[in-house]
Amino acid sequence: MKIHEFQAKEILARYGVRVPRGKVARAPEEAAAAAKELGGEVVVKAQVHAGGRGKAGGVKKAGSPAEAGKIAGGLLGKPLVTHQSGPRGQMVRALLVEETLPVARELYLGMVIDRETARVTIIASGEGGMEIEELARTRPEKILKAPVHPVSGFMPSQGRRLAFEMGLGKEQAEKFTAFLSGMYRAFVELDASLVEINPLVLTQAGEVVALDAKLNFDDNALFRHPEVEALRDVEQEDPAEVEAGKHELSYVRLDGNIGCMVNGAGLAMATMDIIKLFGGEPANFLDVGGRTDAARVKKAFQIILSDPNVRAILVNIFGGIVKCDVIAQGVVDAVSEMGLKVPLVVRLQGTRVDIGQEILKKSKLDIIPAETMREAAEAVVAASRR
Repeated sequence: MKIHEFQAKEILARYGVRVPRGKVARAPEEAAAAAKELGGEVVVKAQVHAGGRGKAGGVKKAGSPAEAGKIAGGLLGKPLVTHQSGPRGQMVRALLVEETLPVARELYLGMVIDRETARVTIIASGEGGMEIEELARTRPEKILKAPVHPVSGFMPSQGRRLAFEMGLGKEQAEKFTAFLSGMYRAFVELDASLVEINPLVLTQAGEVVALDAKLNFDDNALFRHPEVEALRDVEQEDPAEVEAGKHELSYVRLDGNIGCMVNGAGLAMATMDIIKLFGGEPANFLDVGGRTDAARVKKAFQIILSDPNVRAILVNIFGGIVKCDVIAQGVVDAVSEMGLKVPLVVRLQGTRVDIGQEILKKSKLDIIPAETMREAAEAVVAASRR
């Protein structure tokens, strides 16, 4: 789950992480009033769940309250299109108006779970304010990593070592270590999946401040943190993804035109890969899970078809916990009731596959059967081009 920058900063501040003074504004006059309270010269930042806001015009400096109000009027109620938002962009409904700081240096600081080591890992760099992916590609030696032992937790020595490797002095290293300690406690105690501070700045007065902040959470742990779940902004999420979540369907919209309905995340990824191998583009990731019934299959079809770009659908099911006959009946019921108007390819394998295939055959519906992954991919790619 993602939250807004202003929410991330409020949380991190409670753990002792230094952040700029700022106020949230949802109207131009509120932005102007916030700028006046903060001293006049401020930064106005669009609050959307997408990176690259600065390059897209979503982060602007204002030299006066009047200018802050004018900038706010140009951002609020309009979509902000960034390299992460997709072509539709994300609607700006709130702004963070912050004080400006005299910056002496910009750094990068992040924290993620490294799946290879099964440890929380600190990522740091003396090159802040730029995309860390690009830095890792062009100058990987600038990326520093420090895995945190799950028993001992974050050790001050780790913070000092990172600080010295980035060229910080002794006093700054101590402040950086304290900053990192608070950040780690927030990550662990709140079951975060990502904390990213880019840039982390050293001010001319020697302070260590989070100029920006991104904080994501593990959806599977939200039941432990109702106060965090309450921060969710569903208006920033794809409506189809929100609807899928209500029915325990794992759905992510993509940019292609071939809808996918699969059981199991691994098979779903393999299905998308083979579609691309044969020249097609998947329109979504959709895992119906292991407790699927006919009603959930119908809902899955509705969600896939909510994307107007879908030109064909591939149902690829390996029957194990979920039985092929249950899926087949769900497909028949959904197609009959909805009057499906796009080509449908169905591949069933596994438990009760013979019964499932017989159900599809007896339905007399225009369903393209496939025995193998290759046959299914070739058929659905061809159908999407009709």
